Amino acid sequence: MELNLNHVDYLQVGVTSQKTMKLLPTVGRKATQKVAVADHDGVVTCFGMKKGEAVPVFKSLPGQKISRLELGGALGTPQEKIFVSSGSEVRGYTKKGKQFLTFEANLTESINAMHVSGADLFVCASYIYNHYCDCKDQDYYLSGDKINDVLCLPVETVGRIVPILACQDRVLRVLQGSDLQYGVEVPGPPTVLELLNRDGGKGGEEVLYGTADGKLGLVQITKSGHVTCWELDNEKKKGGVLCIDTFDIVGDGVKDILVGRDDGTVEVYGLDSSNEPTLRFENVLSESVTSIQGGCVGKEMYDEVLTTTYTGWVSGLTTEPQQMVAGPGDEIKMSRETQGKVAALRAELEQLQVKVLQGREKYQQSSQSSTAVSSVPVFSINDKFTLCQDDASYSLTLEVQTAIDNLLLQSDVPIDLLDVDKNSAVVSFSECDSESNGNFLLATYRCQANTTRLELKVRSIEGQYGTLQAYVTPRLQPKTCQVRQYQIKPLSLHQRTHTIDQERPVNTLRLTGQFSFAEIHSWVVFCLPEVPEKTPAGESITFYFQNTFLGTQLEATYCKGEANFKSDNISTISILKDVLSKEATKRKINLNISYEVNEDSVSHTLQMIHPKLEYQLILAKKVQLIDALKELQVHEGNADFLIPEYRSILDESAQLLEEYKKQPAHLERLYGMITDLFIDKFKFKGQNVKTKVSQLLAILNNYELDSLMEFFSEA
Repeated sequence: MELNLNHVDYLQVGVTSQKTMKLLPTVGRKATQKVAVADHDGVVTCFGMKKGEAVPVFKSLPGQKISRLELGGALGTPQEKIFVSSGSEVRGYTKKGKQFLTFEANLTESINAMHVSGADLFVCASYIYNHYCDCKDQDYYLSGDKINDVLCLPVETVGRIVPILACQDRVLRVLQGSDLQYGVEVPGPPTVLELLNRDGGKGGEEVLYGTADGKLGLVQITKSGHVTCWELDNEKKKGGVLCIDTFDIVGDGVKDILVGRDDGTVEVYGLDSSNEPTLRFENVLSESVTSIQGGCVGKEMYDEVLTTTYTGWVSGLTTEPQQMVAGPGDEIKMSRETQGKVAALRAELEQLQVKVLQGREKYQQSSQSSTAVSSVPVFSINDKFTLCQDDASYSLTLEVQTAIDNLLLQSDVPIDLLDVDKNSAVVSFSECDSESNGNFLLATYRCQANTTRLELKVRSIEGQYGTLQAYVTPRLQPKTCQVRQYQIKPLSLHQRTHTIDQERPVNTLRLTGQFSFAEIHSWVVFCLPEVPEKTPAGESITFYFQNTFLGTQLEATYCKGEANFKSDNISTISILKDVLSKEATKRKINLNISYEVNEDSVSHTLQMIHPKLEYQLILAKKVQLIDALKELQVHEGNADFLIPEYRSILDESAQLLEEYKKQPAHLERLYGMITDLFIDKFKFKGQNVKTKVSQLLAILNNYELDSLMEFFSEA
């Protein structure tokens, strides 16, 4: 069934965090629902719709930024009490706006995730989970990685308290009291958890999750273990999932899954006969969707998907048809109600324009006086710098609460800027002198009017590390700018994984010395992405990583006074050896370094590079032929005389050129990796082979895997 939903805006509050909007339950099915939404100004707004206008029920006073909003109430009764968390405090409001609870959770950090179930309150700061019952401390758990969300299976169905933590290291941790019962490995860092059908399905055990890299899944959390029901891959490279809800928007008696993403995509998935999700509807908003709910808000009898965006717009995708009526001669006219709305908006706009002019004049006059103090306008930025597994690049997303004028990117390490289709900004590059001022990249993005969100992609080179800086200038007066910094790590293309292939030939690096567990952990954090900042609990730790570009792997095991690193890529070991010894020297710590090199690992790495290199060489050759073939085609009038291979190059020329343009310096990057591998292999033997690099490049220009391997072994 095709789903038609129409967009309608209700009102705008301040900047919002993830999961800060809920629909209050109603008694009758036909009645419209009230909306509770909380923002960064610390204000809780509850409103309902009357005659197409948003009418406030109550509005709380401003305060500290609100990070979560949940509904609660006694078990078995309508969940209509509003709970919000701001800082380390939880506040409760009735549906009329009376504050009945202020509870200080005694956490040293702000609460970033919260769940309410009857008299039970579950709150999480970065790494800490706390469970309170009737505001009394019950359970406590220290997580191994950052907690993004928390959920509890419905007690009335399951008969026991089962909290689930969504953690950054791609694990859902299922707790029993203060102990970890088991972990569920998921395909990406989970950002949000929701109960299927809002009640956990038949047995109350089914949990939906969304990940930072845009994947979606359903798991069943049983006493003995978990069952993966389905996983939905993010093939179309959409944004990360920020919010989920289940609601029957189609009206077929089966609840649909509503999904909001950080690139503004809103999706409705229906479940087919085999309970697999299929996309029924998709709409793209101009900014990230922080909350999503299904219900009835605008008009009785018409269901809708209600969303809140980053800058605080509360809007709906409604099943109500747009109110257009056919007049005489079948001209389409607006209904009286819509005409009234338009007239009211025009009048409001004129009043605002007058206010702005008066404000400008006042500012100009006051700035002339000698006692005037200039104040910088404050604006908030929502930014995300994440490694994309599919194309081994970093995605930098910047979202500002007002329109962006321009963005300057500066980097002190060599990085490539990649093309992003969604990006409409005009980019220009400045000349860089890396020798004298350490600048490897200076790029300016000039944005079109009303651009509040920018997405960029960069690719780094492993072994070269430093800082990428983004200077964001919004369209505000007086002119102001904010700087955001992002660390490019020595092994920047590695990502955490749960398991590795133990059969591969590995090189080993072993360090011993007078360093503490916290010190060696801080060095590993400095070298590798996706490692928790907090020193792990216990005496020792093991992390597994995979290189997203080549597929090579790394195992890091360390404790106080000793660290072991194993990798099938000798260059990874070489980078670690150089960086760790430099870090130890800075802290005046004596290190004993020993290593074992496995000759088979070199040919193994070359074989892993081979398919990528072969593909890029063929692509480059095809692109070189396109102009000549087009000239021949024009000269001869058609391309029928060409052999099929050349004809297919002409037919696919647009795709080939686009792919080649999207991957700048890809071939040079692979050549660089092979050169590094060659130098590193002999560096560990104490030989300097830099003089032979020209011979290596000559072999690469007439590439054959066998001759390359022969050169590596003979050199």
